[in-house]
Amino acid sequence: MAHTLFRLSAIQIAKATAPGLLADAGGLYLRVSGSGAKSWVFRFMLNRRAREMGLGSLIAVPLADAREKAADARRKLADEVDPIAARDAANTQRQLDSARGISFQDCANKYIASHDQSWRNQKHRAQWKSTLATYVYPEFGALPVGAIDTALVAKVVEPLWSSKPETANRLRGRIETILNWAAARGYRQGENPARWRGHSENLLPARSKIRAVQHHAALAYTEISSFLTELEKQPGIPALALEFTILTAARTGETIGARFEEIDFHNRIWIVPATRMKGGREHRVPLSPQVIQILEQRRSDSNQNTGFIFPGRWKETPLSNMAMLKVLARMGFGDLTVHGFRSTFRDWAAERTTFQREVVEAALAHTIRDKVEAAYRRSDILEKRRFLMDAWAQFTRAKPKLSATVLQLERRS
Repeated sequence: MAHTLFRLSAIQIAKATAPGLLADAGGLYLRVSGSGAKSWVFRFMLNRRAREMGLGSLIAVPLADAREKAADARRKLADEVDPIAARDAANTQRQLDSARGISFQDCANKYIASHDQSWRNQKHRAQWKSTLATYVYPEFGALPVGAIDTALVAKVVEPLWSSKPETANRLRGRIETILNWAAARGYRQGENPARWRGHSENLLPARSKIRAVQHHAALAYTEISSFLTELEKQPGIPALALEFTILTAARTGETIGARFEEIDFHNRIWIVPATRMKGGREHRVPLSPQVIQILEQRRSDSNQNTGFIFPGRWKETPLSNMAMLKVLARMGFGDLTVHGFRSTFRDWAAERTTFQREVVEAALAHTIRDKVEAAYRRSDILEKRRFLMDAWAQFTRAKPKLSATVLQLERRS
């Protein structure tokens, strides 16, 4: 019976060279391609449609195995099961079973490595790694990524939600991103337990209701001239960088990353590229004569027109983001922050000038949150800001006061 059912022999298979299909029996065929390659196919009818299922190459699947695969497919058809769909489902399950062994930390490392080049600065990369290492890995870093559920996410996020809401939300977002990546890779299935909309928002109070006000210690604007008088006595590049930062109302990262190529000396403009801006948009800064004087000094000292304006220990590296804080500490103002001088500038503009709010906000490179206003704001009002920054520089050179007072002002950016 076997000899009448199975038509092909090992000798026939070895000698087959003509392109086409050679029937064995029960829907099993040997396909010979034009190049001479040989493979097995199972042909069948399902729901009045002719289907064909590949069973593998002759090299990988010998005749006996091909017949067993064909027999298994016929059994499934007898039970009204599509053998192709069943095989695909089995393959998917095997992949999921294999993926269950990959841990959350492994996925996080793979995600960070694959997205490293798209992140704008080293600080952002460091924050991703440090927050996960501090809060997440001790709790479920070693667990299979497919096993992460709402209870585990809540165990990490909830204790921080009241005391450190900003950190907690960023952490939740990073967990959500990694789990989405893992799902896209086939390492897990189901809803993301770290998602906010329709899930975490129902478990955690809104941050606006529990957010503690953050403060940057800031100098009263009435004391800025006295402070700058003392600052100008400080030696070194970090002191010049701090003065530059104050006079331009810039952020620390914008200053330490500044390069001579970004300065248009003729038009007195500093063009900060979008990659270094918090809002991700290019920012033009009008430069007062006092700032140009600092830049000319740096250009003369460094004897170059390229590279970092405020280099670190080596010219090829920027100044450390702690360098300006060390200047403040050395001057006896250790409770001040560099960012706080932006608050000093804003308070001065609000209380001592008549410049419009949008001019001041543009000088601080604040993102316009009102979508309608943002749509109509096509200009960066550079020339109006030039008058503002010149006035600020002149105010900082006013007659110094005798003392300095540190105020706690609400963080604005």
